[in-house]
Amino acid sequence: MMKPLTPVVLILIMFFLLCTTISGQPSAPAAAPSGPSVPTGSSSGPPDITAILKKAGKFTTFIGLLKSTQVDDLINNQLKSNLGFTIFAPTDTAVSDLESGTLNSFTEEQKTALIKFHIVPSFLTVSQFQTVSNPVNTVAGDSAEFLLNVVSNGTQVNITTGLVNTTVDSTVYSDGQLAVYEIPDVLLSQGIVKPLAEAPLSPKPEKASSPTAYAPSKSTGASAASSDAMCLLQYAPTVVSVGVAVLAAVGLCL
Repeated sequence: MMKPLTPVVLILIMFFLLCTTISGQPSAPAAAPSGPSVPTGSSSGPPDITAILKKAGKFTTFIGLLKSTQVDDLINNQLKSNLGFTIFAPTDTAVSDLESGTLNSFTEEQKTALIKFHIVPSFLTVSQFQTVSNPVNTVAGDSAEFLLNVVSNGTQVNITTGLVNTTVDSTVYSDGQLAVYEIPDVLLSQGIVKPLAEAPLSPKPEKASSPTAYAPSKSTGASAASSDAMCLLQYAPTVVSVGVAVLAAVGLCL
């Protein structure tokens, strides 16, 4: 006859069965390796131009101008609408190579035009620079004062504005919607550097004629009186002679 199991033995048997059950369950799958990190405004949102330039680490002045002119908000809002952009970003060294005081002499309007002149409102790859139609339109406008020509021979991309000749040094960022290219010079155009036309001066109001404008002056009156006196003195002898003759004639008649 089998002896009943003691409580200790029962506990050991239950513990063994529990361990066997846990070890038999399949383990969770390992997490997939994440791809390269891309600076964006959010984990699933569109790219953020400021974050991209900050990560590159050599566009501090350009970032400052983007923010002060609020062009960064314009770009990011358009990116949220799935519109594309190409940005030629001058490095801090490029900005420092400008003539001393250039940026400080610019008005806010000129600074805004400067930033917009570095932005093309469409996504362009390096290979597309070989076939792009020149002049390339920028956000600054498509007038003759904002001419931007981009030419590529397959190995080098050249940029000319009429005032600046430079090249594309490298690709900072490209994702099919936004392309950012590093350039070693600040792009300037006639529409940026020319002094703002001064507003035409309003004609000065004509002074109202004073009531005495046509009144004879004291000097004029004095001159007239003097002239009359001279005339009297000139003809006085004649008048006296005529008077004497008249009196003589009257005396004879009497």
